[in-house]
Amino acid sequence: MTQQLRAASAAEVYERILRKEPLFILDVRNEDAYADWRIEGESVTSFNVPYFDLLDGVDSVLGKLPQDVPVLVVCAKEGSSKFVAEQLVEAGLHDIAYLAGGMQAWSEYLHPVKIGDLASGGAIYQFVRVGKGCLSYAIVSDGEAAIVDPARMTDVYVQFAKEQGVSIRYAIDTHLHADHISGGRRLAEAVGATYFLPPKDAPEATFVFTPLEEGNTIAVGRSVIEIKPVYSPGHTIGSTSLIVDQQYLLTGDILFVASIGRPDLAGKAGDWAPDLRKTLYQTYRQLSPELRVLPAHYATEAELDSDGRVSARLGDLYQVNPGLRLEDDAEFRKAVTENLPPQPNAYQEIRLTNMGKLKPSDAEASEMEIGPNRCAIHG
Repeated sequence: MTQQLRAASAAEVYERILRKEPLFILDVRNEDAYADWRIEGESVTSFNVPYFDLLDGVDSVLGKLPQDVPVLVVCAKEGSSKFVAEQLVEAGLHDIAYLAGGMQAWSEYLHPVKIGDLASGGAIYQFVRVGKGCLSYAIVSDGEAAIVDPARMTDVYVQFAKEQGVSIRYAIDTHLHADHISGGRRLAEAVGATYFLPPKDAPEATFVFTPLEEGNTIAVGRSVIEIKPVYSPGHTIGSTSLIVDQQYLLTGDILFVASIGRPDLAGKAGDWAPDLRKTLYQTYRQLSPELRVLPAHYATEAELDSDGRVSARLGDLYQVNPGLRLEDDAEFRKAVTENLPPQPNAYQEIRLTNMGKLKPSDAEASEMEIGPNRCAIHG
């Protein structure tokens, strides 16, 4: 029986990883691209052989591929992986697929998951951008929605709102992002929503926005789900957290489940380190420890729960998060300013894009965002 070559979508691959089903990945990108960023998971095994080493045939890798586990061939944009996968099928291997759209599609896939219901009615949802570790949110109530820290793939939120039977009233960025291009302004323009952005992060913005400032309350739906901004600088000077319905704390890039935000992406690590410390060790400590922390990023699969959600109780993080256990001021300052992980790909150009100063094409935007987010002090 002739084997059929199959294209596997990013969604299909992620669902398999979530179910912890074995998957073997042959990544045919260049060695440096593979070392920088790849598909990972508890049930994933992968190894790298550059495409150019396989142009004359796949005999060299046949003995390294399993016979009883699905094999997924991966490249940057699909073409090379499809070529290699075809050769593997011709060589008689079974259960071979290639990643449709390549790592570009993996980087841009958003997986929606419900976080929970809200006490005053409605619900909150998390969109997990699995290939980049970005997290965005939809707060839904009585026919309305607010989208927080949206990715540039805004069609996902529009489709979600349509399926939920709600209209998007607000698009909110907790800060000026440096690891990915915000979809906030584009989304607001597309659906006629109000776009919020912290004014201290946007003095050079070339567009009009509504200031996201502490002291104001944003209401979603007739049941009045309240979103209360809390000024929380440190990752950026304007970073503003959101308390939703007294249940959830959307921390942006200030606090993650396994780490804390880095203060250096605007070149002001030394200046902003005291702000970061004050936010984490004073402002947040005054909040209820029962709040569920919902960050804007995660770094590893270990931060996902069994349902693929990223969240944690604030009080618990003060016991286990290494960034919240640096009581000595000098020790904290050293941790957030020295020996930090590499900075995100094209982060300076991304910041300028989010200010409206650069207008990349879709292809250029996709290339700028390739790679992990790297917004935390711990790699």
